[in-house]
Parts: sequence; structure tokens; C-alpha cells
Amino acid sequence: MPRKHFTDADRTLIWDRWQQGESLHRIAQRLATRHSSIRQVLVRTGGIRPPPRHRSTRALTLAEREEISRSVALGRSLRCIAEHLHRAPSTISREIRRNGDRDSYRANQADQWAWERARRPKPCKLRTHRVLAKLVAAKLQRRWSPVQIARWLKQQSHGDEERQVSHETIYRSLFIQARGALKKDLLAHLRRPRSLRRSRHHTQKSTNHGQLSNMVSIRERPAEVEDRAVPGHWEGDLLMGSHHSQIATLVERHTRYVMLVKVPSKDTKTVIDALIKHAHKLPRELYRSLTWDRGKEMGEHRRFTLATDIQVYFCDPQHPWQRGSNENTNGLLRQYFPKGTDLSGYSQAKLDAVARELNERPRQTLNFETPAERFQQCVALTG
Repeated sequence: MPRKHFTDADRTLIWDRWQQGESLHRIAQRLATRHSSIRQVLVRTGGIRPPPRHRSTRALTLAEREEISRSVALGRSLRCIAEHLHRAPSTISREIRRNGDRDSYRANQADQWAWERARRPKPCKLRTHRVLAKLVAAKLQRRWSPVQIARWLKQQSHGDEERQVSHETIYRSLFIQARGALKKDLLAHLRRPRSLRRSRHHTQKSTNHGQLSNMVSIRERPAEVEDRAVPGHWEGDLLMGSHHSQIATLVERHTRYVMLVKVPSKDTKTVIDALIKHAHKLPRELYRSLTWDRGKEMGEHRRFTLATDIQVYFCDPQHPWQRGSNENTNGLLRQYFPKGTDLSGYSQAKLDAVARELNERPRQTLNFETPAERFQQCVALTG
């Protein structure tokens, strides 16, 4: 397939489709080219759409430059040209001098050169404030998200804007390496490490769900679960790894507190046994219900309810977002357990350490308190 030259319309289509969540292969099919060609367009700015360029209202227009060209050819003076265009004589003088003098001045060429010279990107804040950049890098290495870092800096700076940076600036500094502010290696510490920034609409979610019997629908959950007003209502799922390995992930809806459970196998008996054992570690007031997806590993959910007195509710088919706290947490856990990782080698102690680190990270939805702080408050109330 020959190399394709992309027009401005092609580039607009590429960015529109990328922001809508389409894959490289799908965009390439639309433009009858290789997906690698599409990637080359996107990778220049790390998958972040560059802002549209526009001319300054004070700059000379092409029509004015054409008038300058005609006047120069007729031998008119600079002051005469300036007076006709209502411009300063020095503006006309500089325009002609930087674009070939009177003998070779051409309007179209001068206009194009002016457009190219106008590229003056604003210096990145993290590049000019190296102490701030080092602090951001240290938090990224602890797997804090850019949003968490930005909000923490705002709280710590006490109104000093020089000690603050937006989460978007952090993302751009990571994905657009030309800025020279943060090392590319720090991308590996993001929730989803990749070289291109994906659209929030992008998904590769599978629609394969197991069929269970005697399920209680999520629509029958009490109202107190929906509004997150009362602690003790959990969401759960299996995080899958390579070689048929998995761990059970549990998230408390009120505090976003995370627990990880080692599960040797995904058969329903093993999973239910592990969940029953873990449920007995918490006070009854802090484990009232469990919401799960329709995976076959919950085939014996009735046995779990009988052993723990904890009701299990199930999401609607192909509606994993109904347990959004757990879905979000599983995404965070991919920083620790990337796809393709064999999870069978992790001990329960290691899983507890990962959960502890995650619970000590400030969360935007908790007004940047940590899940650990919120959960301990609930434990104190039950004690």
C-alpha cells in the first residue's frame, strides 16, 4: 500500500475519530491506508489533539501583503504604503526587509514565511520550574494520578500558583516529549501505561458473561446502597491474569476502600470459599451487601449468602458500569498488575500491601481524602 499524504481534512477526520474512541485500524480503513501511518500523525503530540492555529488580529493579512507587493512594484515609498494601509511605516519596513527586500518581495511567499515563523510554543511550566517537576515525578513514581497530584499541590501551596500545576499540564508533559519536562519512563506509572493518550470513549470490553440461576437483580438493591450514604455495601469482580490466574477485587462504595483476595482458581467453589473466609474478617456493620457482575465464578452465590448473611446483587447483562467503583479500581490495579501478568505468584501479604498503597492515595471523589481515612472513621463508629 503506497504512503498516503494526508490533507487538512484527513487530519481533522483522524483526530475526530480518535477522540470518539475509534481504533487505529478502524481509522486506517476509512482512509484506505496503514494504521502505522495514522499512528505517525497521532504520536507527534502523544495522542493529544493540538489546538487549532490562528493568526493574530494584529498581523498583516494576505490582502495587505498583496497591496504591499503591488505598491513596491510601482515604486511607492514606505510611508505612502503605510498611510494607505493605516499601518506604521516601521511595520511595512520590517515586513519588506525580512521577506527579500524591495527587489524580491512576493506576497504569497511572505505570508507563508510569516505563518511558519509564528510558531512560538509557550514554555512548559514543568520545564521552567524544575523543583516542581521533581515533586510531580516523585508522586508519579508512587502511582499517584495527575489529578491527585494537581489537587494535592493546590492544597499544599496555600494559594501560591507558582507551586501549582494542572493535571492536564502533567498529562501533556508526559505524552508530548518535545516539551522536555518529564521523562517518558514515568508513563509506566500511570493507571494505563501507553505511548498515546486514549479517548475516554475507547473500550475493548468483552461482552462474554456467564449465566447464573436464582440471581437477585441490582434493581432490587435498597436505596441506601444507591446513594452511598451508608457504609458496608461492596462491589466485586475478578481481575484476570495470564495462565488462568486471577485475584478477587472488592471495593466499598461509601469509602472506596479496596480489599484484594488471593483466589487459586476461578471455579465457583474456590471463589466462594475465599470470599466467605474474607467476609468474616470484617464487622457485620461493614459488610451488608455485595454487587457482582454475571461471571460464572458466582454460580454458588446462594451458599455465600447463607454462610455470611450478605445479600449478593447482580448487574444487568452487559452493564458493568453499574458497579463503577469496582471497574474504576480494577483500572487502577492494572498499574500494579499489567495485563498478561501471572497473578498466581502473588501472596496474600503482597496483595494486602498493594491494597494498602491504593487505599492511601487521595481520591478526587472523596474530596481528596484517602479511602483508608474514610474507612477508619467507619470502623471507629462500629467499635
